[in-house]
Amino acid sequence: MTSNLKNKINQDIVSALKSSASDVALTLRFLMSVIKNNELLKRNKLSKEGKQAEELEKLSELTDEEMVSVILGEIKKRKESVVQYEAGGRGELAKKETAELDILKKYVSEEMPEEELRLIIKKKIGEMGEISIKDFGKAMSLVMAEVKGRASGDIVKKIIEEELK
Repeated sequence: MTSNLKNKINQDIVSALKSSASDVALTLRFLMSVIKNNELLKRNKLSKEGKQAEELEKLSELTDEEMVSVILGEIKKRKESVVQYEAGGRGELAKKETAELDILKKYVSEEMPEEELRLIIKKKIGEMGEISIKDFGKAMSLVMAEVKGRASGDIVKKIIEEELK
């Protein structure tokens, strides 16, 4: 059973090819190859657990949530590349990465406003009770589970550090 997000990406590849939007098709095909690689890694891990071949196929397919995580990783790579290219005076490459970034952003939910994120972080830290910087990892994982791809780890980390000081 193919996920909704995977179907949407495949449909968008077909649409991009029909409309001669080769840059969109290329970006989405690359994304599908990254998703496929992640499914192969998941399948390999599951096969070591002794799962049967029939159920491996089903179990190794990424859920929409896992795909969003993969897409967020690709978005993060593009953002880092843009910064690097701009610093190196490679504007044309930065522009290409920015275009890919815009294509990928269509498949993840809008980023959460910082004020809303700050409230969630304060709530999670409050639920943990008396905590110190040693509890940073636990706080980080609780918050990231709550925001599920609607905030970057960098921003979450920064706000948690501010709150723990």
